[in-house]
Formats: sequence, structure tokens, C-alpha cells
Amino acid sequence: MPAHQVVSREEWLTARKALLIKEKEATRARDRLNAERMALPWVKVDKAYLFDTPQGRRTLAELFEGRSQLIVYHFMLGPDWDAGCTGCSFLADHLDGAVAHLNHHDVTLTAVSRAPLAKIEAYKARMGWRFPWASAFGSDFNFDYHVSFSREDLAGEEIVYNFTSQPSAQGHDELPGLSAFYKDEQGEVFHSYSSYARGPEELIGTLMILDRAPKGRNEASTMDFVRRHDEYEDKPAAHGCCS
Repeated sequence: MPAHQVVSREEWLTARKALLIKEKEATRARDRLNAERMALPWVKVDKAYLFDTPQGRRTLAELFEGRSQLIVYHFMLGPDWDAGCTGCSFLADHLDGAVAHLNHHDVTLTAVSRAPLAKIEAYKARMGWRFPWASAFGSDFNFDYHVSFSREDLAGEEIVYNFTSQPSAQGHDELPGLSAFYKDEQGEVFHSYSSYARGPEELIGTLMILDRAPKGRNEASTMDFVRRHDEYEDKPAAHGCCS
């Protein structure tokens, strides 16, 4: 049992009410942040991108599937990778349940990776996922949205990720992110938002639940306890502080 102060119910209630004030402040701050996010200016997407999907070649506009809004999760699965990123897989485990709700609210959600479609389909089947997932193999899409980096990029001194210059030594050929797009009635597409690194973390419901558990995320480094869902041992660990 972790060392923790044990108090009376009355003392606990006093502390809990004090925390509730801060939680409400955080909720209101999140509402203000969401409003600012929606107020961001947009950029028209003039470049032609093509993606491979199980339904054939598709443009970015066609990935919307007839809806006006598109959310792309930049899933880390490179052309020469044997399996998808563990952290991206953890996030992706939370997507299938959201798809029907998003579709009926005029939003299409799809993952996009640079791996060829056959490799994506094989990994998707292994994981048992149903959400849409397109291949940007041979396209500039991942490079233009700063989630894929060439050998030349990584051989230089710096790369641009999460809107900042970072040492290339800290980079990787694939990195995670999320981008949002809007399509108007004329079929023109606009980029409205992107988020990287821990930015899409709120999509991971498991972490939000753990944040309310007695031991929280119980991690020594970010998500060090996470495995692909078919790689966990049958017997749960007594604690999650080992990678």
C-alpha cells in the first residue's frame, strides 16, 4: 500500500471540496481553450495528395467520405516497420467505439500511415480494429504535416516537430500527431488544426481513467507500462512502474 495520509471522512470531504474548485477551474479553462482552438485561422490545402485504401486510391477530399470534417490520426507505422508503434496502438484501441458517434456528427476519423496498405491491413487485422486506415506511401502528406522524416532530415542538425526545431538526434523516422480538416460545399479542403507529441493524449480514455485511480498512471516515464493489447501477460502485474 502506498504511504498516504489517512484522515476522517470530514477531513477528506474538506480536501475533496478544495480540489473540486480547482477541477472546475480546469474544466472552464478547457472550455476556453476549445473555443480558441475552433477560432484558429485555416489554411487551404492546394496540394494534391493520394492515399491507398481498401476501396482504392483516394484523394484527401475523398477521405472525408461525404462529411464536412475529417480527423486524421498520424499513426506511426513506417514502410519498413514490422508492427505499429506501441503508444499509437494504445491510442488506437480507443477509436472504434467513437467512429459511429463521430460519423453521425458529420466527422470522419481515419488513421494515416506511411506503410504500404498491405502492411497496414495485416497489422489492423492482428489488432482487430475496424476504423478506417489509409496509406500515404509514396505521398508527401506525412512529410508536409511533420510526422515523417527522411534520412536526410535526420542526418541534419535539426528537425521541425510540434512546431519547434528539435535536435535531429532526438527525432525518429515516424512521430505521432493528429490533424483536422474541413471541406466546404465546393469541395475545397482546409487544414484547421494539428497537434503532436502528448497533444492527442486526451483521446486515450484509459489514461483519463488512470488519472482518477488511487495510484494514478503509476509510471516512471510516459506510458512505460503500455503494451500492445495482445502482448500483455495473462497475469496482471502488481505495479506498473517497469518498462
